[in-house]
Amino acid sequence: MTKRLFNDSEREPDKSDDKRMRNNATRPSFASVIGEVVMSKNIENLFTAMEPLLKRVVGEEVERVLRQWSCSFTRSPSLRLQAMEQPSSLQLWFSKRLSLPIFTSSRIIDIDENPINIVLMDKSNNNQMVPTTLPHAIKLELVVLDGDFSPSGNEDWTSDEFNRHIVKERKGKRPLISGELNLIMRDGVASTGDIEFTDNSSWIRCRKFRVAVRVAPGSVQGVRIREGMTEAFVVKDHRGELYKKHHPPMLHDELWRLEKIGKDGSFHRKLSFHGIKTVQEFLKLAVVDTPKLRHILGMGMSDKMWEVTIKHAMTCDLGSKLYIYRGPQFTVFLDPICKLIRAEVNGQTFFNRDPMSHLNKSYIDKLVKEAYVRWHSLEEIDGVLNDNIAVLTQGDQTAASAVTYQQNQYYSDKSASFVANNNTQMGCCDWSLNQAYSPAPFANAFPFSFSGSQTDGTASGSSSVDVDGARRQN
Repeated sequence: MTKRLFNDSEREPDKSDDKRMRNNATRPSFASVIGEVVMSKNIENLFTAMEPLLKRVVGEEVERVLRQWSCSFTRSPSLRLQAMEQPSSLQLWFSKRLSLPIFTSSRIIDIDENPINIVLMDKSNNNQMVPTTLPHAIKLELVVLDGDFSPSGNEDWTSDEFNRHIVKERKGKRPLISGELNLIMRDGVASTGDIEFTDNSSWIRCRKFRVAVRVAPGSVQGVRIREGMTEAFVVKDHRGELYKKHHPPMLHDELWRLEKIGKDGSFHRKLSFHGIKTVQEFLKLAVVDTPKLRHILGMGMSDKMWEVTIKHAMTCDLGSKLYIYRGPQFTVFLDPICKLIRAEVNGQTFFNRDPMSHLNKSYIDKLVKEAYVRWHSLEEIDGVLNDNIAVLTQGDQTAASAVTYQQNQYYSDKSASFVANNNTQMGCCDWSLNQAYSPAPFANAFPFSFSGSQTDGTASGSSSVDVDGARRQN
């Protein structure tokens, strides 16, 4: 009995411990129950507070997606323009090219120095552009395009393509083009007013602009009129206008107005040192002694540069003045750049295109060279007062403006027929030549080439011819 009780007393604590452990495992503690209740309540409150916010965010996102989907059908240029913009036969057109160069703050005009005119053209007839009209007025708008937009590769550009190339002003600058930019086209014609650039074109990649015109949005319904544009051009700062070249140059212009001769540059200084300061003096020496002029300019002026310069100089308006060199038995008539018009020697008259003997030609060449040296003492008359002389002078000037030069023919020994052909173009002396009598070859087809030496105060010919001998030759 004692043993059993002892054993029971020994085992009873273990059983109670196991029971407590089981009870602890199945029954949550009071603290844990309280914590779970608080957490559940917080989560419920959180969801309740976030429900309006979540609904609003979801609603906005759904609305945004629906709006984008709707715009893609109704407003997207890529879809609407493909569906609506068909190739059109109507196009706006600038009637004339612009006067170049263009400077900022200077009025933009056409090549005839008139306001720019825009006309409506139709090419439905065998793709030939002909003027046309619409029964109602059209509102137009002038804009500036990037010079890279080239319509030659795509004649059927869309309005979207055109608009993507419109150039706006730089940040912080005035509008790129100012003036009367909104026009009204009536009877197929619209004239521009005062328009000018406010900024140069050096800041865009191609460094060129185009002036373009388009139909103002909403002005025309149901028909597409393609935009018009000018050629690409550079817009220079107005400060450079003081140094711009003249096209055409004037006789009294300073030399740096000619192409390839910069103001106060090396060519300008060299020519000024030799007393050649105007376009007229440049052309006189070019006519009388081209090799000397090329020698003054030096090796720095290549044949290509020379060609550009002399062609620009020869576009000069010579006017109607004539210069007369008189002597005891001769009278020589010259134009303002020392080209021969006619010569009267001992009662006999020689015109610049008359065939003559080599001796007579050498003698008249010597007289022309003497006249060049004594230019400031020559008699000056107005050729318009003498109809015969005026006609001759006009013919020379017209031909001179059409002169062509070939770069590889400078200082080359060409045949007489070649020189004669070029002289015919220039309106200069069209004489039969003997290369033996012209040891110095012709340069640039200028007719006068002297074998004698020339100084600033003297003139000497390669041979002396008496008048009686000249008569016998003729």
